[in-house]
Amino acid sequence: MARVYNFSAGPAVLPEEVLKEAAEEMLDYRGCGMSVMEMSHRSKMFDQIIKEAEQDLRDLMGIPDNYKVMFLQGGASQQFAAIPMNLMKKGKAGYIITGQWAKKAYQEAKKFGEAVELASSADKTFSYIPDCSDLPITDDMDYVYICQNNTIYGTVYHELPNTKGVELVADVSSCFLSEPVDVKKYGVIYGGVQKNVGPAGVVIVIAREDLIPDEPAVKNTPTMLNWKIQADANSLYNTPPCYGIYICGKVFKWLKKMGGLEAMKALNEKKAKILYDFLDQSELFKGTVVPEDRSLMNVPFVTGNADLDAKFVAEAKAAGFENLKGHRTVGGMRASIYNAMPIEGVEKLVAFMAEFEKNNK
Repeated sequence: MARVYNFSAGPAVLPEEVLKEAAEEMLDYRGCGMSVMEMSHRSKMFDQIIKEAEQDLRDLMGIPDNYKVMFLQGGASQQFAAIPMNLMKKGKAGYIITGQWAKKAYQEAKKFGEAVELASSADKTFSYIPDCSDLPITDDMDYVYICQNNTIYGTVYHELPNTKGVELVADVSSCFLSEPVDVKKYGVIYGGVQKNVGPAGVVIVIAREDLIPDEPAVKNTPTMLNWKIQADANSLYNTPPCYGIYICGKVFKWLKKMGGLEAMKALNEKKAKILYDFLDQSELFKGTVVPEDRSLMNVPFVTGNADLDAKFVAEAKAAGFENLKGHRTVGGMRASIYNAMPIEGVEKLVAFMAEFEKNNK
């Protein structure tokens, strides 16, 4: 069966090279006679896998030595609770609401302390990033929280908020490793891997050591959500998502082979420009995000007619373009063009859109 062009927002497209390597090693990983799925997480072989994965990630992102890297379970959504549980020492934090995931994190934080809405773009269906140059941040806040790239709505922070000295915590799930990042600007940077890094089931948390408390801020924090326990155990307190970490490690090596994050940024900008340039000149399709806040990873668009949107999605699927239907909360269409989406996938999608427009005037 021929592979389709998969524009899913997550779980999402992975590099073919990585999938082929994993297939070759499925039954016998490097002569050990077993799959990574089957080996002990305490074995020397898996110890090498997880240590190499962490080092390659550190190399790619330039992660300083005073930051811990944790490969955890539960996805980004579980960290919505873990973050306030570990960090809310003063019992207060600021949240910038730019979409569904930031809103869910904000609502979760309210269970453990005072969560303050600093700004929101809900008034225009999260189609822009609010002005974050002078937010009502106070000294008694433990952190300021953002979702850096908003998968559903297709917006991204091109500039980080002015947090006025308060630690920045960022969910980067859907822009993870898509471009260079200065980790030192964040207290905590984390993301689920299923959008741009690996298979669902792993969340990577990168936290500055001095922010990882000896005792969590919230009393009776569950052991599995206690960052200190997880960091001290080097992500091996219990059986981690071994196979997912193994695939992430292969993606890290693929990214290094491709030239690192600078090279990926250049490629992602080129892909996004092809699609956005078409949307800007199209008489049928329209992007839904203000140009200055557009994501390189997730591109939502509409025709303005729900029936025509549905027709487009159906015909695109028949033509080999999968998962273009927009999120159920917003409708329309969305093309997620993560690192592993080849440029020809975007070119062919645009050609298909042009033909559809011609036939549906």
